[in-house]
Amino acid sequence: MTTESNITALLADVDVRRVVGPSDGTINDMTFDSRSVAQGDVFFAIRGEKTDGHNYIAGAVDKGARMVVCESIPEQTSQGVCYVEVEDTNVAMGRMASTYWGHPSRGLTLVGVTGTNGKTTTATLLYNLMRALGYRAGLISTVRYVVDTRSVESTHTTPDALRLNRMLAEMVEAGCDYCFMEVSSHSIVQHRIEGLRFRGALFTNITHDHLDYHKTFADYIKAKKGLFDGLDKRAFAIVNADDRNGQVMVQNCKAKIRTLSRRSMADYRCRVVEMGFEGMQLEMDGVEFWTPLTGEFNASNLLGVYATAVELGFDKSEVLMHLSTLCSVDGRFETLHSEGGITAIVDYAHTPDALENVLNTINAIRTEEQKLYVVVGCGGDRDATKRPEMARIAADGASMVILTSDNPRTEDPEAILAQMREGLNSSDRYVSVVNRAEAIRTAVMLADRGDIILLAGKGHETYQIIGTEKHHFDDREQVAAAFKELGK
Repeated sequence: MTTESNITALLADVDVRRVVGPSDGTINDMTFDSRSVAQGDVFFAIRGEKTDGHNYIAGAVDKGARMVVCESIPEQTSQGVCYVEVEDTNVAMGRMASTYWGHPSRGLTLVGVTGTNGKTTTATLLYNLMRALGYRAGLISTVRYVVDTRSVESTHTTPDALRLNRMLAEMVEAGCDYCFMEVSSHSIVQHRIEGLRFRGALFTNITHDHLDYHKTFADYIKAKKGLFDGLDKRAFAIVNADDRNGQVMVQNCKAKIRTLSRRSMADYRCRVVEMGFEGMQLEMDGVEFWTPLTGEFNASNLLGVYATAVELGFDKSEVLMHLSTLCSVDGRFETLHSEGGITAIVDYAHTPDALENVLNTINAIRTEEQKLYVVVGCGGDRDATKRPEMARIAADGASMVILTSDNPRTEDPEAILAQMREGLNSSDRYVSVVNRAEAIRTAVMLADRGDIILLAGKGHETYQIIGTEKHHFDDREQVAAAFKELGK
């Protein structure tokens, strides 16, 4: 794997205000963490929500930084160090990282997937589809990062620009032809994808989420739109026409625009013929096929996968054949069955829209005799405005709701539950159980043969964050243990 370390070359795509110090040398590596600076590195001074990297410039130089990229050059500079002043350090870091790693996004076909819900499922199914079609591929998702077949647990939906470009370079070196990447609203606003060339982008939907960060829904929409604003005329942009904000995403977009829909006229359409807990029959492009995925939201996800593959030039019939073999993603409508005939569904639904979609799917399938118990919580240190709405949606769709903890983080879990209860009425059937393991056990204890338990919010996660510590916790393990203990 080759890298470009010449300072002048690294600045070729950067809008530089001014330079102080020698710019004719080379650098060894890049970092925005002053603690990890080594001799000969570039240090990027990032202004974050909690800390300002400019406060650590002197320390980074003391540790051997050869180059500092910042938005304000300090009054006191050190001899032999190149200080580069730019308007936005994040933008410069993205472009320099791309240059340093040899512009890896140009060496493969990169497709971005953005939206509130469905990103992980869609990106993962695209990765699995390419593997089934015989191609090497990479995946960058909320659940995992994959370079060909080598997989590691992810730390962010979209990693920082340095790690992102390093992974893309590893994909190129591993012979990957494609990379499918979830693109979060945070990553767009923070310019983590700056300097990348996307062959295409897909918009799934947009609903209430992350308003703790973006403050307003309009700003959240604007953030998502940023991915499509950056596409060039050689790319394609696929938007879900069933979401009223789909056309907003592609206003002034230079790329070739395509639409998909389950409800109206569009370039790509599908409909659900039959649906059950173990899968559904879909009609797509006039062809019917069975998929082990279920739910109208998954029909939209699969349609997005199909549309993307066709826009990438693959044969329609071959794509449809392989779509029928693709399985569900971990923690996305994942079903477990007890020996006593109870069905547990583990789903990552942690937004109002996602929870409503999952409940609508379950309620479209279950009979009047089957009761539905919903175990749901809301994360701490995150958007608090959705808490009463989540509880209201759960109560409207369930026979009974067990309110509990998600990842409380540094918030008081009792206070989170109190905010959720603000969305409930005195007539609603619910109980609050702070301990999530006990809440799951309560749901199993209440359920009888034929009943359904939905464990919402954590999905694939194998941990629970209490305070600042991660503790092992897996909804799937917990419900299986409760089934066994209670003989259900």
